[in-house]
Amino acid sequence: MAHELAGSAGTCLIAGCGYTGTRLARRLSGHLVGQGPVLALVRSAAAAAGLAREGIRAVPADFDGTAAFPVPEDLSAVVYLAPPAGPDGEDGRFRRFLAVLGPARPRVLVYVSTTGVYGDTGGAAVDESAPPAPADDRARQRLHAEGQARRWCEAREARWVILRVAAIYGPDRLPLDRLRRGEPVLRAEDSGPGNRIHVDDLVAACLAALARPVAGVVNVADGCSESMAAFTARVAVLAGLPAPREVTWAEAQGALSPGLLAFLRESRRVLNPRLVRDLGVTPRGPEAGIRDSLEEMGLLGGRPRGQKATAEREGR
Repeated sequence: MAHELAGSAGTCLIAGCGYTGTRLARRLSGHLVGQGPVLALVRSAAAAAGLAREGIRAVPADFDGTAAFPVPEDLSAVVYLAPPAGPDGEDGRFRRFLAVLGPARPRVLVYVSTTGVYGDTGGAAVDESAPPAPADDRARQRLHAEGQARRWCEAREARWVILRVAAIYGPDRLPLDRLRRGEPVLRAEDSGPGNRIHVDDLVAACLAALARPVAGVVNVADGCSESMAAFTARVAVLAGLPAPREVTWAEAQGALSPGLLAFLRESRRVLNPRLVRDLGVTPRGPEAGIRDSLEEMGLLGGRPRGQKATAEREGR
Protein backbone atom coordinates (compact mmCIF):
# COMPACT_ATOMS: atom_id res chain seq x y z
CA MET A 1 0.00 0.00 0.00
CA ALA A 2 1.39 3.42 -0.95
CA HIS A 3 1.79 5.97 1.82
CA GLU A 4 0.72 9.54 1.13
CA LEU A 5 3.56 11.81 2.27
CA ALA A 6 1.67 15.06 2.03
CA GLY A 7 3.85 18.16 1.88
CA SER A 8 7.04 16.10 1.91
CA ALA A 9 8.51 16.86 -1.51
CA GLY A 10 11.84 17.76 0.09
CA THR A 11 14.70 15.32 0.58
CA CYS A 12 14.49 12.49 3.11
CA LEU A 13 17.84 11.81 4.75
CA ILE A 14 18.43 8.22 5.92
CA ALA A 15 21.34 8.13 8.36
CA GLY A 16 22.76 4.64 8.82
CA CYS A 17 21.54 2.85 5.70
CA GLY A 18 22.32 -0.78 6.55
CA TYR A 19 19.97 -3.77 6.74
CA THR A 20 16.79 -1.88 7.61
CA GLY A 21 17.78 1.43 6.04
CA THR A 22 18.41 -0.12 2.63
CA ARG A 23 14.95 -1.67 2.54
CA LEU A 24 13.48 1.66 3.64
CA ALA A 25 15.41 3.54 0.95
CA ARG A 26 14.10 1.15 -1.71
CA ARG A 27 10.52 1.86 -0.60
CA LEU A 28 11.05 5.61 -0.49
CA SER A 29 12.86 5.93 -3.83
CA GLY A 30 10.20 6.84 -6.33
CA HIS A 31 7.50 4.46 -5.13
CA LEU A 32 5.47 6.59 -2.72
CA VAL A 33 2.96 9.30 -3.52
CA GLY A 34 4.39 12.75 -2.85
CA GLN A 35 7.84 11.53 -1.86
CA GLY A 36 10.83 13.65 -2.86
CA PRO A 37 14.45 12.56 -3.27
CA VAL A 38 16.24 10.23 -0.86
CA LEU A 39 19.82 10.65 0.35
CA ALA A 40 21.38 7.72 2.23
CA LEU A 41 24.39 8.13 4.51
CA VAL A 42 26.44 4.93 4.64
CA ARG A 43 29.70 3.74 6.19
CA SER A 44 31.77 3.11 3.07
CA ALA A 45 32.22 4.01 -0.57
CA ALA A 46 31.47 0.40 -1.46
CA ALA A 47 28.10 0.57 0.29
CA ALA A 48 27.34 3.86 -1.47
CA ALA A 49 28.19 2.30 -4.83
CA GLY A 50 25.92 -0.66 -4.10
CA LEU A 51 22.96 1.62 -3.40
CA ALA A 52 23.79 3.75 -6.44
CA ARG A 53 23.43 0.65 -8.61
CA GLU A 54 19.84 0.44 -7.33
CA GLY A 55 19.21 4.06 -8.22
CA ILE A 56 19.51 5.32 -4.62
CA ARG A 57 21.70 8.37 -4.03
CA ALA A 58 24.16 7.59 -1.22
CA VAL A 59 27.35 9.09 0.17
CA PRO A 60 29.86 7.75 2.71
CA ALA A 61 29.65 9.50 6.09
CA ASP A 62 31.73 9.05 9.23
CA PHE A 63 29.64 10.24 12.17
CA ASP A 64 32.58 9.63 14.52
CA GLY A 65 35.04 11.83 12.65
CA THR A 66 35.35 15.52 11.94
CA ALA A 67 34.38 15.46 8.27
CA ALA A 68 30.95 16.85 7.48
CA PHE A 69 28.38 15.19 5.26
CA PRO A 70 26.14 16.99 2.76
CA VAL A 71 22.95 18.42 4.23
CA PRO A 72 20.32 18.95 1.52
CA GLU A 73 18.97 22.49 1.35
CA ASP A 74 15.47 21.07 0.91
CA LEU A 75 15.77 18.66 3.85
CA SER A 76 12.26 17.60 4.79
CA ALA A 77 12.68 14.46 6.89
CA VAL A 78 15.37 12.51 8.75
CA VAL A 79 15.36 8.83 9.68
CA TYR A 80 18.25 7.96 11.98
CA LEU A 81 19.18 4.26 12.22
CA ALA A 82 22.87 4.29 13.15
CA PRO A 83 23.96 2.43 16.31
CA PRO A 84 25.03 4.51 19.32
CA ALA A 85 28.63 5.21 20.31
CA GLY A 86 30.14 7.20 23.13
CA PRO A 87 31.39 7.04 26.73
CA ASP A 88 29.46 7.03 30.00
CA GLY A 89 26.11 5.97 28.56
CA GLU A 90 25.95 8.92 26.16
CA ASP A 91 25.61 8.83 22.39
CA GLY A 92 28.26 11.22 21.13
CA ARG A 93 27.81 9.90 17.61
CA PHE A 94 24.23 11.19 17.43
CA ARG A 95 25.25 14.48 19.02
CA ARG A 96 27.84 15.02 16.25
CA PHE A 97 25.26 14.10 13.62
CA LEU A 98 22.84 16.74 14.91
CA ALA A 99 25.66 19.29 15.06
CA VAL A 100 26.40 18.76 11.36
CA LEU A 101 22.72 19.27 10.54
CA GLY A 102 23.17 22.70 12.11
CA PRO A 103 20.30 25.10 11.44
CA ALA A 104 18.39 22.65 9.24
CA ARG A 105 14.67 22.49 10.03
CA PRO A 106 13.18 19.23 8.77
CA ARG A 107 9.47 18.77 9.39
CA VAL A 108 10.05 15.39 11.11
CA LEU A 109 12.84 13.35 12.67
CA VAL A 110 12.35 9.60 13.20
CA TYR A 111 14.85 8.14 15.64
CA VAL A 112 15.08 4.33 15.69
CA SER A 113 15.78 3.26 19.28
CA THR A 114 15.39 -0.03 21.16
CA THR A 115 12.95 -1.66 23.57
CA GLY A 116 16.06 -2.33 25.66
CA VAL A 117 15.53 1.08 27.29
CA TYR A 118 12.79 -0.54 29.41
CA GLY A 119 15.30 -2.88 31.05
CA ASP A 120 14.32 -6.05 32.90
CA THR A 121 10.73 -6.09 34.11
CA GLY A 122 10.69 -9.73 35.18
CA GLY A 123 8.42 -10.60 32.28
CA ALA A 124 5.87 -7.86 33.00
CA ALA A 125 4.25 -6.02 30.10
CA VAL A 126 5.44 -2.57 29.00
CA ASP A 127 3.73 -0.10 26.73
CA GLU A 128 4.88 3.38 25.73
CA SER A 129 3.86 4.81 29.11
CA ALA A 130 6.27 2.54 31.04
CA PRO A 131 9.24 4.38 32.61
CA PRO A 132 12.61 3.57 31.02
CA ALA A 133 15.09 1.66 33.18
CA PRO A 134 18.05 0.79 30.92
CA ALA A 135 20.39 -1.78 32.44
CA ASP A 136 23.37 -1.66 30.08
CA ASP A 137 25.47 1.00 28.36
CA ARG A 138 23.95 0.48 24.92
CA ALA A 139 20.41 0.96 26.20
CA ARG A 140 21.53 4.01 28.22
CA GLN A 141 23.09 5.46 25.06
CA ARG A 142 19.82 4.94 23.21
CA LEU A 143 17.84 6.69 25.94
CA HIS A 144 20.34 9.55 25.93
CA ALA A 145 19.93 9.91 22.17
CA GLU A 146 16.14 9.89 22.51
CA GLY A 147 16.42 12.94 24.74
CA GLN A 148 18.71 14.66 22.26
CA ALA A 149 16.27 14.00 19.42
CA ARG A 150 13.33 15.36 21.40
CA ARG A 151 15.11 18.56 22.47
CA TRP A 152 16.58 19.20 19.01
CA CYS A 153 13.16 18.91 17.39
CA GLU A 154 11.37 20.98 20.01
CA ALA A 155 13.87 23.80 19.48
CA ARG A 156 12.96 23.77 15.76
CA GLU A 157 9.24 23.08 16.18
CA ALA A 158 9.74 19.86 14.25
CA ARG A 159 7.75 16.69 14.80
CA TRP A 160 9.66 13.85 16.45
CA VAL A 161 8.92 10.14 16.55
CA ILE A 162 10.96 7.66 18.58
CA LEU A 163 10.51 4.07 17.48
CA ARG A 164 11.52 1.66 20.25
CA VAL A 165 12.27 -1.45 18.26
CA ALA A 166 12.43 -5.08 19.39
CA ALA A 167 14.85 -7.64 17.90
CA ILE A 168 14.76 -7.41 14.12
CA TYR A 169 14.48 -10.54 12.00
CA GLY A 170 13.87 -11.18 8.34
CA PRO A 171 15.71 -12.48 5.30
CA ASP A 172 19.31 -13.30 6.29
CA ARG A 173 18.41 -12.55 9.93
CA LEU A 174 17.21 -15.95 11.15
CA PRO A 175 19.02 -18.38 13.50
CA LEU A 176 19.73 -20.82 10.67
CA ASP A 177 23.47 -21.10 11.25
CA ARG A 178 22.92 -21.88 14.93
CA LEU A 179 20.46 -24.60 13.97
CA ARG A 180 22.85 -26.09 11.40
CA ARG A 181 25.63 -26.16 13.98
CA GLY A 182 23.35 -27.92 16.44
CA GLU A 183 23.61 -25.17 19.06
CA PRO A 184 21.14 -25.53 21.94
CA VAL A 185 18.49 -23.09 23.09
CA LEU A 186 17.34 -22.23 26.58
CA ARG A 187 14.34 -24.41 27.37
CA ALA A 188 10.92 -22.81 27.29
CA GLU A 189 10.31 -23.05 31.06
CA ASP A 190 13.49 -21.07 31.73
CA SER A 191 12.94 -18.55 28.93
CA GLY A 192 11.24 -15.24 29.37
CA PRO A 193 9.01 -13.70 26.71
CA GLY A 194 10.71 -12.74 23.46
CA ASN A 195 10.09 -9.56 21.50
CA ARG A 196 10.81 -9.16 17.83
CA ILE A 197 9.65 -7.52 14.60
CA HIS A 198 9.96 -8.46 10.95
CA VAL A 199 12.18 -5.97 9.11
CA ASP A 200 9.46 -5.08 6.59
CA ASP A 201 7.05 -4.26 9.42
CA LEU A 202 9.72 -1.96 10.86
CA VAL A 203 10.04 -0.32 7.43
CA ALA A 204 6.25 0.10 7.38
CA ALA A 205 6.45 1.76 10.81
CA CYS A 206 9.13 4.18 9.55
CA LEU A 207 7.02 5.07 6.51
CA ALA A 208 3.96 5.65 8.66
CA ALA A 209 5.95 7.76 11.12
CA LEU A 210 7.03 9.97 8.22
CA ALA A 211 3.54 10.20 6.73
CA ARG A 212 1.17 10.44 9.68
CA PRO A 213 0.81 13.38 12.11
CA VAL A 214 2.06 11.25 15.00
CA ALA A 215 4.61 12.28 17.61
CA GLY A 216 6.26 10.74 20.64
CA VAL A 217 7.31 7.20 21.50
CA VAL A 218 6.02 4.15 19.63
CA ASN A 219 6.92 0.54 20.47
CA VAL A 220 7.67 -1.55 17.38
CA ALA A 221 7.18 -5.23 18.20
CA ASP A 222 4.87 -7.92 16.85
CA GLY A 223 3.10 -8.29 20.20
CA CYS A 224 3.43 -12.08 20.20
CA SER A 225 6.16 -12.35 22.88
CA GLU A 226 7.12 -15.85 21.71
CA SER A 227 10.14 -17.18 23.62
CA MET A 228 13.44 -17.65 21.83
CA ALA A 229 13.10 -21.43 22.22
CA ALA A 230 9.68 -21.44 20.55
CA PHE A 231 10.76 -19.06 17.79
CA THR A 232 13.89 -21.07 17.02
CA ALA A 233 11.92 -24.32 16.95
CA ARG A 234 9.43 -22.71 14.55
CA VAL A 235 12.28 -21.64 12.26
CA ALA A 236 13.64 -25.20 12.30
CA VAL A 237 10.30 -26.69 11.25
CA LEU A 238 9.73 -24.23 8.42
CA ALA A 239 13.33 -24.46 7.18
CA GLY A 240 13.36 -28.25 7.31
CA LEU A 241 16.14 -28.39 9.91
CA PRO A 242 16.47 -30.54 13.07
CA ALA A 243 14.82 -29.10 16.15
CA PRO A 244 17.28 -27.48 18.57
CA ARG A 245 18.26 -29.22 21.78
CA GLU A 246 16.90 -27.45 24.87
CA VAL A 247 19.07 -26.83 27.95
CA THR A 248 18.38 -25.60 31.46
CA TRP A 249 19.54 -22.19 32.66
CA ALA A 250 22.40 -23.86 34.57
CA GLU A 251 23.51 -25.79 31.47
CA ALA A 252 23.22 -22.66 29.33
CA GLN A 253 26.05 -20.97 31.26
CA GLY A 254 28.57 -23.16 29.48
CA ALA A 255 26.66 -23.72 26.25
CA LEU A 256 25.56 -20.25 25.13
CA SER A 257 27.62 -17.17 24.35
CA PRO A 258 28.00 -14.42 26.99
CA GLY A 259 26.17 -11.98 24.71
CA LEU A 260 23.21 -14.29 24.26
CA LEU A 261 23.09 -15.01 28.00
CA ALA A 262 23.05 -11.28 28.75
CA PHE A 263 20.19 -10.86 26.28
CA LEU A 264 18.23 -13.70 27.89
CA ARG A 265 18.66 -12.29 31.41
CA GLU A 266 16.40 -9.35 30.55
CA SER A 267 12.73 -10.29 30.45
CA ARG A 268 9.81 -8.10 29.38
CA ARG A 269 6.69 -8.34 27.23
CA VAL A 270 6.49 -5.41 24.84
CA LEU A 271 3.01 -4.17 23.92
CA ASN A 272 2.44 -2.23 20.69
CA PRO A 273 -0.78 -0.17 21.06
CA ARG A 274 0.49 2.93 19.24
CA LEU A 275 2.02 0.94 16.38
CA VAL A 276 -1.39 -0.50 15.53
CA ARG A 277 -3.64 2.40 16.53
CA ASP A 278 -1.62 5.49 15.59
CA LEU A 279 0.70 4.26 12.85
CA GLY A 280 -1.82 1.85 11.36
CA VAL A 281 0.68 -1.02 11.16
CA THR A 282 -0.52 -4.51 12.03
CA PRO A 283 2.68 -6.57 12.20
CA ARG A 284 2.82 -10.14 11.01
CA GLY A 285 3.21 -12.91 13.58
CA PRO A 286 6.23 -15.22 13.80
CA GLU A 287 4.78 -17.91 11.52
CA ALA A 288 4.09 -15.50 8.65
CA GLY A 289 7.29 -13.53 9.24
CA ILE A 290 9.52 -16.61 9.16
CA ARG A 291 7.75 -17.94 6.07
CA ASP A 292 8.12 -14.62 4.26
CA SER A 293 11.81 -14.46 5.19
CA LEU A 294 12.59 -18.00 4.08
CA GLU A 295 10.63 -17.54 0.88
CA GLU A 296 12.63 -14.42 -0.03
CA MET A 297 15.83 -16.38 0.65
CA GLY A 298 14.65 -19.37 -1.37
CA LEU A 299 14.85 -21.57 1.74
CA LEU A 300 11.21 -22.34 2.55
CA GLY A 301 11.13 -26.03 3.39
CA GLY A 302 14.93 -26.21 3.29
CA ARG A 303 15.37 -25.44 -0.43
CA PRO A 304 18.53 -23.28 -0.69
CA ARG A 305 19.08 -20.52 -3.20
CA GLY A 306 22.67 -19.76 -2.33
CA GLN A 307 22.15 -17.03 0.24
CA LYS A 308 23.78 -17.26 3.63
CA ALA A 309 21.59 -16.78 6.71
CA THR A 310 22.95 -15.26 9.87
CA ALA A 311 21.77 -15.40 13.46
CA GLU A 312 18.81 -13.39 14.58
CA ARG A 313 20.11 -10.20 16.09
CA GLU A 314 19.04 -6.71 16.93
CA GLY A 315 20.51 -4.76 14.04
CA ARG A 316 19.52 -1.73 11.99
